[in-house]
Amino acid sequence: MKIYFHLCLDEFTNSYLVVNDNPKVMEALIIDPVVVSEELINQIEKGGYSLTGVLITHNRESLIRPLTTLKKIYSPYVYAADYEIAGSKSIVIHGDGHLKVAGLEVEYYSVPGHASDSMLFKIGDILFTGDVITSGIIGETSGSYFKRMLCDNIEKKIYSQTDGTVIMPGHGPPSTVAAERSFNLDTNEKKRLL
Repeated sequence: MKIYFHLCLDEFTNSYLVVNDNPKVMEALIIDPVVVSEELINQIEKGGYSLTGVLITHNRESLIRPLTTLKKIYSPYVYAADYEIAGSKSIVIHGDGHLKVAGLEVEYYSVPGHASDSMLFKIGDILFTGDVITSGIIGETSGSYFKRMLCDNIEKKIYSQTDGTVIMPGHGPPSTVAAERSFNLDTNEKKRLL
């Protein structure tokens, strides 16, 4: 497995191309495609990969045009927790579970708080978190109730992972579960208040 990082400078948003480079598989998936760049297409095409899946961590307007473009070029299944993303070749996921996409085992976890449809995707020891958690802080919420809900979900679904699990967020640099558990300002603030 290889992971290619793509940064959309317009929104400072991270997208990830994950490829299964097993010669018998040669498939790829994209997590949160915010922009379909020439570099992204070249990585898929020159690598000889078949794009079979798109994983969406939460619905946002900036995903609509890139998803439409990807569906015109390829025929990937889209996995999301929001019915608005659902269309042809889309699968709506709920709760926690497992998928097999691009020949890779993918675990998914529901983590409402930032958005009602926020999902985490784990492939191997790498956790793709979207806007749920970013190096040192949590995602924005619309009030104290949702902030507490998000912190509780982070405790249960992220901090329960092994220390070395790498966190690939929707914004900012990568982190690890150990670093976030020790230094995340928002979740540690919750601990201090208890």
